[in-house]
Amino acid sequence: GRLETSDCESVGSASGSEGDAEYAEGVSLPDMDLELLHDPEDELLCASLMDVVQATLGRAALGARRCSRLLMPAQLQAQVRAELLRLACSEPCGLRGALLDLCVEHGKACHDVGHIAADPAVVPTFQLTLVLRLDSRLWPKIQGLFASGPAFAPLKLSTGFRVMKKKLYSSEQLLIEEC
Repeated sequence: GRLETSDCESVGSASGSEGDAEYAEGVSLPDMDLELLHDPEDELLCASLMDVVQATLGRAALGARRCSRLLMPAQLQAQVRAELLRLACSEPCGLRGALLDLCVEHGKACHDVGHIAADPAVVPTFQLTLVLRLDSRLWPKIQGLFASGPAFAPLKLSTGFRVMKKKLYSSEQLLIEEC
């Protein structure tokens, strides 16, 4: 017969042997390399998701219907990518089950710049709110954003960010990570 699995299960998790179970008993998850827990499909999906995040930031509206081009430094991209993969590894559908709310913090205001379903074909199992910050060293340059007239050069984001994770299938507490 054929092995039946749900949309989110991997074939490897549905099969196994007693020898595998005996081996797993002596090893705790903190001892294992978390990189081994990452699904190769999640790696590819995360790269695509980061492309969508960058495109969304490229046309972000900050302030009164003004579009700004926000740039993610390479270091920030790498940190966000690693954090998304880490937060998804414990989820039933992995990163495919993520809903990503993208926000940019400017002073005390937080601007909502996009909502992205990692895989629109999968019912979301968790929600991530990614809060990025404008580089504070650029304040004199961005003051003009909130005045009339054409926008200036693209704005760079700080390498600091915050991620809030909410499981949509559980009543667990909200997880907030500051990076």
